[in-house]
Amino acid sequence: MSEAQSGRSWPRAMLVVGLLYLFLVGVKALETGIGLAGEGLTERLFEGVDHPLAGLCVGVLATVLVQSSSVTTATIVGLVGAGSISVEAAVPMVMGANIGTTVTNTLASLGYLRRSAEFARAFAGATMHDFFNLAAVAILLPIEIATGFIGRFSTEAASWLRGSVATGIDRPDSPIKAIIKLPVEGLENLVDALGGSAHVASAVMLIVALGAIFTALTLITRNMRSLLVGRIERSVNRMLGRGGGIPAMALGLIITVAVQSSSITTSVMVPLIAAGVLSLRNAYPVTLGANLGTTVTALLASLATDLPAGLAIALAHTMFNLIGILLLYPVPALRGVPLRMAEALARLATVRKSIVLVYVVGGFVVIPLIGLLVLQ
Repeated sequence: MSEAQSGRSWPRAMLVVGLLYLFLVGVKALETGIGLAGEGLTERLFEGVDHPLAGLCVGVLATVLVQSSSVTTATIVGLVGAGSISVEAAVPMVMGANIGTTVTNTLASLGYLRRSAEFARAFAGATMHDFFNLAAVAILLPIEIATGFIGRFSTEAASWLRGSVATGIDRPDSPIKAIIKLPVEGLENLVDALGGSAHVASAVMLIVALGAIFTALTLITRNMRSLLVGRIERSVNRMLGRGGGIPAMALGLIITVAVQSSSITTSVMVPLIAAGVLSLRNAYPVTLGANLGTTVTALLASLATDLPAGLAIALAHTMFNLIGILLLYPVPALRGVPLRMAEALARLATVRKSIVLVYVVGGFVVIPLIGLLVLQ
């Protein structure tokens, strides 16, 4: 990097630090707003979402709506941290968010619709992410429903790390948490000074929280894209000479942690795959690394919650993605299943373009919506 480029990068990097602080404040405001709302509102908001499959559908729809699993998981962490929903109920929602996030790179592949050969490669490269997450959910959700092992293990781990989940007693606030609380407490005091009721304060908190979370993540993504996207493409190309595998997975994880968006990592690969520069099999482990890297957002969000349950659901998100990789990647026969399914769908979509519309709208909107309506 030249000295001039370095000089331009520093302000962006400092802006990202500020936006990260805004994100954590937003999560804290969300937790506080839900606490002020009272149990009645909470029950109405989440009525019918106690069924695991309904939770899965909510996670998919919410992520498709905001186009960011980071926003969805951060919101879930805030809700769990406020005690509004249990860790067990939130685990399927996180799984749904993992499915919903894959729609972004699938939409990115549609830019190649008019060029059949490139579209076939791009669509396969995008949907292999979809099929991996669907396979992981198909295996782990029934096990979780039957045993609750992800929720229980994550709760125990969070209890060990932060205190007693049962009593809600946490260790003394760290300086970071104290700094995060300052603007939230200031806003709450301001509403109180103006004579606002608890419900008014709750509404203000929720509006500010969702605005802060969405704005912060959007601007972090935009700034990190400007800082790193060129380097991402060069790093992926260099990785080609090493044959992919674990190093490529580590690359996907590092990039995603840096840009705070798995969608950026996977979407950057779509044009490389379409052009034939990057093979589907070499891109696959990068996608899996991105899947694991995106869980850092939930872990960061848990820093702003008071109850250890907030950390528990963040750990559950990480655990789900890690177990999915350990189950599906090491065994060659299982490793190739998402790739073969993606290639088969891409061949069909190349012949009949209407399949793309059916797949995207049906798979990411209609089916989850029907599932939610039936199960609630």
